[in-house]
Amino acid sequence: MKKIVILGCENSHADTFLGFMAKDKKYADVQTVGVYSHDSAATEKLAAKYGVKAMATYDEAVGQVDGVIVTARHGDNHRKYAEPYLCKDLAVFIDKPFTVSEEDALALLRGAKKAGAKVCGGSSCRFDALVQQLRADVIAEAGGKTLGGFVRCPVSLGNPNGGFFFYAQHLVEIVGEIFGRYPKSVRANRYQKSVGATFRYDDFEVAGVYADESYNCYYAVRNAVSADQGGAFTVGADNPCFKKEFDEFYNLLSGGEQISSWNDLAAPVFVLNALDRAMKSGKEEPVGEVSV
Repeated sequence: MKKIVILGCENSHADTFLGFMAKDKKYADVQTVGVYSHDSAATEKLAAKYGVKAMATYDEAVGQVDGVIVTARHGDNHRKYAEPYLCKDLAVFIDKPFTVSEEDALALLRGAKKAGAKVCGGSSCRFDALVQQLRADVIAEAGGKTLGGFVRCPVSLGNPNGGFFFYAQHLVEIVGEIFGRYPKSVRANRYQKSVGATFRYDDFEVAGVYADESYNCYYAVRNAVSADQGGAFTVGADNPCFKKEFDEFYNLLSGGEQISSWNDLAAPVFVLNALDRAMKSGKEEPVGEVSV
């Protein structure tokens, strides 16, 4: 039996993942030995719903588990929650935003790499079928070379969980998954209910629009020489992307190899910080070099 804990269970991902394990026999070999949140009501609610232990502290199961799922709503808690557990072959899932600060992203991933842990996570949106098709079109140069693109995603600008950072990794990872995780620089302007962004690569630019609290509106387009590809998609409960996201963690828990590179896991945090700097400076800002 593989034992895991879920830390930061105030996030809806915790309920979704516990539901997968409760309903799908594929995961019958996984036991959730505890859940934790700084929001005790959220902890007690999930503990009662799924019959799991409500942990009093986030680190009380250190040394007792094979996997850790960190889904805290505030990304500043992600490193703090995961770091005490890091050990050889530990499977770790970190939800978006992976972290808020670049320092935390590097420290967490360097610690995991040194300990021999295996890590996955970030935005579930990268698993969406349309996003994966557009990624394949870029690689295959379907319709010719890529000329640019456009991505629209929701954002939450007025929240207590890190402000812009709380929801913004979805757009960054969609752009990264399709066009490449390492844009050279970004521009960003914040308006009352939106943020306009531009991601500059060597040979093209991708435009982005963050729409405040428009949680059902996702759009991704790739512009090629002889064709425009893409369109709208939804990220509701019936989107298989959540199951694919959990399956990546389950693969690590079952002894599989880490799929994402260490640098790729950190890259969205560096892009988010560049966007934040650009909003504050009003200037084009370089994306910091990632080196885990």
